[in-house]
Amino acid sequence: MKALTKSVLATLITLSATLPAAAATTAGRADHSGILVWTFLGFCALIVVAQLLPALMVILGVVKSTSSASEKQHATVEAKK
Repeated sequence: MKALTKSVLATLITLSATLPAAAATTAGRADHSGILVWTFLGFCALIVVAQLLPALMVILGVVKSTSSASEKQHATVEAKK
């Protein structure tokens, strides 16, 4: 029974310590953004992600070709010795 009381007391203390922060974040937003604004921002994020994927593929291709070219050059130098 004593352990349960300590557990409940610790939970209440934790909740009372975090309650003001939670109450402050649920206050009304100043920007009053509606669903159309969030849809537009989501669409913009989708465009950014769609542009990042091909860019990353190109960067990986360049790195791969550079590393394979240096390996070929190293193999050529080793073969000439």
